[in-house]
Amino acid sequence: MTTTGAFDPIYAPQIAALMSLAVFANAAETPLEGGEDPAFGSVRWRTLFCADRTPTRGMVMGIAEFGPMGTLLPHRHGPAEIYFGLAGAGIVTIDGTPHPIAPEVALYIPDDAEHGTVAGPQGLRFLYVFPRDRFADVDYRFSGA
Repeated sequence: MTTTGAFDPIYAPQIAALMSLAVFANAAETPLEGGEDPAFGSVRWRTLFCADRTPTRGMVMGIAEFGPMGTLLPHRHGPAEIYFGLAGAGIVTIDGTPHPIAPEVALYIPDDAEHGTVAGPQGLRFLYVFPRDRFADVDYRFSGA
């Protein structure tokens, strides 16, 4: 890997071999990101699988984390997305319709649907998945911008 985190083409054969192996990620050891840009809201996340960080491809997966009444502001993006509730509760509004999210609840968010999240008073954690190689391949377009 280069110092920027991108894979150096000289290592392409080795990387191809690694791509055929299972990859392990531990959320407890993955740093929290986000929370600083008010355009996103107060959400923070842990990116577990992403091609520019792990020898994976085809899917991005991470955990979104919200404090009490935390938010992910309304936005759209090209790929569809899946949420799976892990802890706490909240409301995900998809194209104007509110949907509860809580542990064991899955939501499919269609391609380019406007959606935003408000956590409940206990906060919220959910797993998210995109059908892309890298998180950077998801073009977020916030409704308020």
